[in-house]
Amino acid sequence: MIKTSVGRFAGIALAAGIAAGMATTPVAAKSGDREKCYGVAKAGKNDCAAGPGTSCAGTSKTDYQGNAWKLVDKGTCTKMETPKGKGSLTPIKR
Repeated sequence: MIKTSVGRFAGIALAAGIAAGMATTPVAAKSGDREKCYGVAKAGKNDCAAGPGTSCAGTSKTDYQGNAWKLVDKGTCTKMETPKGKGSLTPIKR
């Protein structure tokens, strides 16, 4: 009986830990550790904002499209080099 109780407790603790970890992931993404970086996404790999006539994520038509952004680690965007120039925190006119 004791082994069964210990096993149940361990299972409940494990499930609670997994659920807590899953619940904190979106909060971490919202905490400011990521930023929108324009002009760095390959065609069809943008996270959103690909311009008029697009529905959003995955809709950029060209590599490094200036009005399409991708989420990147905060502080890295403007350091990223592409064949068309550096990433930007604001849309790029190309």
